[in-house]
Amino acid sequence: MDKILRIDMGAEGGPKATTVPTGEYSGLGGRALTSAIVSKEIPPACHPLSAENKLIIAPGLLSGTTSAMSGRISVGSKSPLTGGIKESNAGGQPSQVLARLGYAAIVLEGKPKGDDIYKIFINKDGITITPDNSLKMLGNYSVVEKMKAEHGHKIACISVGQAGEMRLLAASIAFTDTELRPTRHAGRGGTGAVMGSKGVKIIVLDDTGTTMRQPKDPNKFKEANKKWIAGLQSHGVTGQALPTYGTNVLTNIINEAGGYPTYNFKEGRFAGAVKISGEVEADLETKRGGLATHGCHRGCVIRCSGIYNDKDGHYLTKQPEYETVWAHGGECGIDDMDTIAMLDFLEDDIGLDTIETGVTIGVTMEAGLLKFGDGEGAINLVREIGKGSPLGRIIGSGAAVTGKVFGVERVPVVKGQALPAYDPRAVQGIGVTYATSPMGADHTAGYAVATNILGVGGTVDPLKPGGQVQLSRNLQIATAFIDSMGMCIFTAFAILDQPETFQALLDLVNACHGLEMTAADTVEYGKRVLKMERDFNARAGFTKEQDRLPSFFRSQPVGPHNVTFEVNDEELDQVFNW
Repeated sequence: MDKILRIDMGAEGGPKATTVPTGEYSGLGGRALTSAIVSKEIPPACHPLSAENKLIIAPGLLSGTTSAMSGRISVGSKSPLTGGIKESNAGGQPSQVLARLGYAAIVLEGKPKGDDIYKIFINKDGITITPDNSLKMLGNYSVVEKMKAEHGHKIACISVGQAGEMRLLAASIAFTDTELRPTRHAGRGGTGAVMGSKGVKIIVLDDTGTTMRQPKDPNKFKEANKKWIAGLQSHGVTGQALPTYGTNVLTNIINEAGGYPTYNFKEGRFAGAVKISGEVEADLETKRGGLATHGCHRGCVIRCSGIYNDKDGHYLTKQPEYETVWAHGGECGIDDMDTIAMLDFLEDDIGLDTIETGVTIGVTMEAGLLKFGDGEGAINLVREIGKGSPLGRIIGSGAAVTGKVFGVERVPVVKGQALPAYDPRAVQGIGVTYATSPMGADHTAGYAVATNILGVGGTVDPLKPGGQVQLSRNLQIATAFIDSMGMCIFTAFAILDQPETFQALLDLVNACHGLEMTAADTVEYGKRVLKMERDFNARAGFTKEQDRLPSFFRSQPVGPHNVTFEVNDEELDQVFNW
C-alpha cells in the first residue's frame, strides 16, 4: 500500500485518475490517513457538497494481510451533517481488496459539470471511469446486482443509494459483505451525500491476480496472529457473547442498566426490550434458516453479524445490529423484530445511517407525526425518503433538521449528529465521548460502555461523574489507533483486559511494517490523529461550546435511576488536555 489513487471528477474533458506515492502520508492508514488528508487538503470553511470537499476511502495499515479482524475501512470528508471533520467506519470486503490492490487510499476530488453519474472499476490492470445513467436512483441492492452481472462474483463494491444521489444529510456509503450484499455501511455523518455530490454511484474492486500483502517479518507475524486470535477467542465478550448473540446481546444488558433510551430519550428502560433482544433475534434467525453468527469480512473470528430471513425463510437483511435494533426499537417504541428488520433492509438499500434515521423517526413521533410504536408508519416514512418526496427529504436530512422543521425541543444530537443507543445520564462516560468527540455524537469514538457497564478494562460507576473524563480520553486515544490499523473496534474488549493480546497487536503491526512500536507509541499515534481532527474543527469554527450535550440531559432526569448528566463543562473542557 504505497500509493494513493486520486480521481478528479471535475477534470477538463471528464474524470481523470492519477496514481501518486503516499509521500508525506506514509505510515498512516485508515482513520489516520483520512483525517490527515481532510485536515491538510480540504478548506475547513468549504461547503461539504462543493468541489472543494474530498472523499477519502482508506483501508487500515493491517488490511489485506492474513491478520484476523483487519478488514475495517475508513471514509473521511468534511461532514455535511456536522460541518466538521468526519471519519466513518465500515466492515465488509472492500478494505481487504483495496489493500491487496496496493492502494493506501482512494481520494475523490472535484465535481462533474453535468448530471451524469459514474461507475469506477479498479483492478490490477488499472482504473476505468465511465458514465452510467442506467444506475440513477437505484437502491444499493439493485446496483450491486447489475455489477455482478457485468463483472462476475469475485468483486467488492462501494456504492450509494437514492439518499446519496439526493445528497441527504443522513446518507451512508454501502460496502458489500462476503455474500456480495451491500449490508456494511459507513453510516455516520452523511458521507454518502459527499460521494453523491462527486457523481460517483459505485466503485467496483476486483483483486483477481493479486496476493495477500506480505509482512516484513513473516514468521513473527504468523506467531503474533496466532496469539491475537487466541486472545480474542478466550475473552468473554469477543469469544462468547458476541459470537453467540451478535451485538444485540447488549439490549437486555443496557435495558437492565437503565441506559436504554426509550421514546426519544424520555425513559431509560423499554418494556418491549425482551421481544427484540439478541437472544430472541438469534433464536428467530436459526429457526428460519438464517445465521445467528457470521463474519462481515473474511478473517473475522468474532463473527458478531448474522443473516435474517423473513417468515417464509427468504433472505431479508443482514442481522440487525444492536444500534439499529435500538434506533427503531426502544427509541421509537417498536417491539417487533420483523418490522425492525424491514427498516434495516430499506435503509441499507436506500443508503441511510440507521442510527440517524431511527432517531429522526423518534423525533417525528415526539412531534406527533406518528404515534410511538407505529411500525407501519415508520416503514412508510423510510419509503418516503427513497421516493425523494418533500417529507422524505426532511426525514433523510437527520434528527437536527427534522427537529427544527417540526418544532421539537428534545432533539438528541451533538454537533448535529444523533446520539446512539446509550443514555448519557445513565452511562456518564459515553456522555463525555458523545460531547467531546470531533465526530459528533459517536459511541465508537470512545466506547466507555465497556468499562461503565460491562466491567471491561476496570470499573467506573456509570451513574457518577468521577473518572469519566479520563476514561473517555483514554478510549478516544486508543480507538483512533485501532481505527487506523483497520481493526474492528470490538477487539478493544480483549485488548483492555489482556495485556498479552495488546502485545500481540503490537507485534502484528511491527512485524508487518518492520517497526519497533511500543505501547507509548500507540498513545502518541492516537493523540496525533485526534489533534488533526480537532485542529480542522477549530478552523471550521468549532469552539468548546460545541463539545456539549443538549441541555435537557442536565435538566430532565431519566428513570429508573432518576439521574441527570453530571459531568460539568469545566471537566468536559479537560478531555484533550493531555
